[in-house]
Amino acid sequence: MKNIAIFASGSGTNAENIIQHFSHHADIRVAVIFSNKPDAGVHLRAKQLGIPSLTFTNTAFREALPILQKLTEYHIDFIVLAGFLLKISVDIIHVYPGKIINIHPALLPEFGGKGMYGDYVHQAVVAAKETQTGITVHYVNEQYDEGAIIFQKTCPVFPSDTADDVAVKVHELEYKYYPGVIEKLLTG
Repeated sequence: MKNIAIFASGSGTNAENIIQHFSHHADIRVAVIFSNKPDAGVHLRAKQLGIPSLTFTNTAFREALPILQKLTEYHIDFIVLAGFLLKISVDIIHVYPGKIINIHPALLPEFGGKGMYGDYVHQAVVAAKETQTGITVHYVNEQYDEGAIIFQKTCPVFPSDTADDVAVKVHELEYKYYPGVIEKLLTG
């Protein structure tokens, strides 16, 4: 059995989608949720789905040891970022090389980097008058949004689209494709 830890900072819609995708999988399960925000909506979603969720301070995530101890305790094989807004510690990356992935709400390398998340990305895409955007699933390395790209999927951006319109399209892509990409990575 492969055990996934999901790192999330927000409402947890992607986390919930991933948990549901693997809820009856024979070889993969979501074992735990880690968050840096005690009031994040992901905790309620995890509770409703019977998944333990833990909150750590930003300092604990930077120092890594408390996180690594819990990852070991839960026998974690793979880490999935789903709306997690902190940079991953180099120490965690070294313990989990090639086993930490993130989803970004744009087509990297465009619209990536520090501060480019959520609505900020969609606003930037609209302001740049892009004709398409999408999602990028990538490995996590020491730099924001610079790890090797695993998967991308596009959607159109129309001249009349607002950032909210773009967000809806991008979320649909995230929900449709992210769990399958994770599954493919874990089952080869």
